[in-house]
Amino acid sequence: MPRFFVDGACDGDTIELTGDDAHHITRVLRMKPGEALTVCDGAGTDYHCTLTDTAGGTAVCRVDAREASRGEPDVFVTLYMALPKGDKMDFIVQKAVELGACRVVPYVGARSVSRPDGKALQKKIERWRKIAREAAQQCGRGRVPEVGECVSFAEAVRMASESDLPLFLYESEQENSLRAVLTAHSFASAALMVGPEGGFADEEARDAVQGGLASVSLGPRILRCETAPLAAITAVLYESGNL
Repeated sequence: MPRFFVDGACDGDTIELTGDDAHHITRVLRMKPGEALTVCDGAGTDYHCTLTDTAGGTAVCRVDAREASRGEPDVFVTLYMALPKGDKMDFIVQKAVELGACRVVPYVGARSVSRPDGKALQKKIERWRKIAREAAQQCGRGRVPEVGECVSFAEAVRMASESDLPLFLYESEQENSLRAVLTAHSFASAALMVGPEGGFADEEARDAVQGGLASVSLGPRILRCETAPLAAITAVLYESGNL
């Protein structure tokens, strides 16, 4: 069923969609009055609606029922992702949202090759936010996951340490597996810190552990920077009963 997000709660019996959403309904999907669609307030509530009017560039929807969104996990997962090369971040954001991540925060690592700044960086962030919104619509999320501003490595460590389960996904970790750490803890929030193509520098691993993150391994195989976060998100949500 087509799904659209609006900003804020819908208290009345009708919802009006305008702009790109109305265009998508009328010109792309070519929906007609009487067809069903879902509108979400971005705060976890779904509104099951019937399209009643498409005149004047506005899609008017009658609210038939309200319910809590079924697409939101009960564990808040934040992905701290070192800036990768090219358009890999587009893919990472899209798939992280589909899997159930609630926030994605890009950061610059010591071995990050991609280091956009100023307008170029802001343009990328805006694109990632659009990708997150579109992915949330497509996969039935009840909230649009946040894509944060790009931060430094030190700031990413500080932010990650505030979660119940802050994890540093380190390719050189020999003792602690992700599985062992997940099964040993209960948690309502988790932070996953993933490095760039070249991995983490030794001093970053040291600083992360000193900052309160648990260094964990994803197994004996070295995963690409776009694969590691998706494997970790899947493991966290599976272990917490959200898959």
